[in-house]
Amino acid sequence: MPTTEQHYGSHRRYFKWHHFVAQPIIIANFIIQLAWLINEPTRWSAWQVVFAAGLVIFSFTARSMALRAQDRVIRLEERLRLSQLMPGEQAAINSLSHRQLIALRFASDEEVPDLVRRSVSGELTKSEQIKKEIRNWRPDYLRV
Repeated sequence: MPTTEQHYGSHRRYFKWHHFVAQPIIIANFIIQLAWLINEPTRWSAWQVVFAAGLVIFSFTARSMALRAQDRVIRLEERLRLSQLMPGEQAAINSLSHRQLIALRFASDEEVPDLVRRSVSGELTKSEQIKKEIRNWRPDYLRV
C-alpha cells in the first residue's frame, strides 16, 4: 500500500510501466515507422505503419477495457454499500449515474448519505463536483 495520503489532488492513478514506458515506446515506434514510410515508400514500410498504428490503438484500448471492467465492479460495490448505509432509499440509489456512483467510492460512510441526496437533487451532477465535496477521503489504492 502506498505511503502517500490520497486526496482529490492525488487520486488519479498512473501505472508507470504503461504510461511512462510502454506507451511512449509504442507511440515513438509509430512516428519512426511513419517517417520511414515517407522517406522510403514501400509496401513493407506501409505495413509497418499499419502495424505500429495497431499497437498504439491496442495500448489505449487495453487500458480502456481494464478501466471499464473496474468501473463495473465499483458500481456494484457502491450500490451494495449505499443500500446498507441508506436502507429504504433504493429509488435514490438507482437514480445515480454511473459516474456519480464511481465518484462516491472515495467518500467516507458518514458523508455518503448527504452526497447522495445532493446528487439526486441535482446539486452535484458531475463526478468531479462530488469528489471536490468529500472532506474525509476514503482512499482506493487498488485501482487499475
